[in-house]
Amino acid sequence: MVAVENEVDYIIDDGLVIAKGRIMAGKSAKAEKNLVRAIRRALFQFPEHRKAVLAFLQKKKPKKLMIIATSISMAEKITRALRLPYPEMFIDITEVASAEEIINARRERHEKGQHVIPASRTQIRKNFAGKLVGHLRGLFRTVDKEDGERTIVRPPFSFFGELTIESSAILDLVRHVLSSNPQITGIKDIRVRYKEDAISMEISLQVIPGKMDFHRLGLVNQKKVASAVSYFTGMDVDGVDIHIVEVMLP
Repeated sequence: MVAVENEVDYIIDDGLVIAKGRIMAGKSAKAEKNLVRAIRRALFQFPEHRKAVLAFLQKKKPKKLMIIATSISMAEKITRALRLPYPEMFIDITEVASAEEIINARRERHEKGQHVIPASRTQIRKNFAGKLVGHLRGLFRTVDKEDGERTIVRPPFSFFGELTIESSAILDLVRHVLSSNPQITGIKDIRVRYKEDAISMEISLQVIPGKMDFHRLGLVNQKKVASAVSYFTGMDVDGVDIHIVEVMLP
């Protein structure tokens, strides 16, 4: 309704570019399997995802876009990521929805884990990992039956509360992965560096001779650490540098 009243060409919501109930570009954040990746997807922090949406917007050159965000800060981050001009107008949810509607929406989200995506069920089904619950028809009808349709979904994760991953948790995870290798007898140092889109790690090890030569030992554990950190935290791993600084001989 807000998009129609303001003659918006495209809606940007949760990692998607939507027009008349159709997904034109992007990937739904609600298709991600954990909350960290969902937030990053919604903020267009994945390079390939951002590149695809940028290419679409540069080709179409829309006159007016509407960004659906949970805060002004989030809207600003999205405009920066997509190289868009600063928003000309902010519309608060209280301006277009009643207090009762907002309370009901929060209840649906937090108690039932249900969310609404402003696209048709057939569009969402193509790239969604969670459960499709139902659909709603909008107030504005057109010849196109998908225009104005909204789909109710239940993502495979929950948006309830906040989530932070401390460096100490990542260090514990790395130590656990490395301790499974019998040739690694000591972890001298682990340094974690955070970048805009990813993290990198520098690890110093004490080892003993064994089945694998030291070069192979380093390569195998590089992949193990990168895979484990990426899988359990949802973060992108930019690099894992392993230094063998000490060798214990029998």
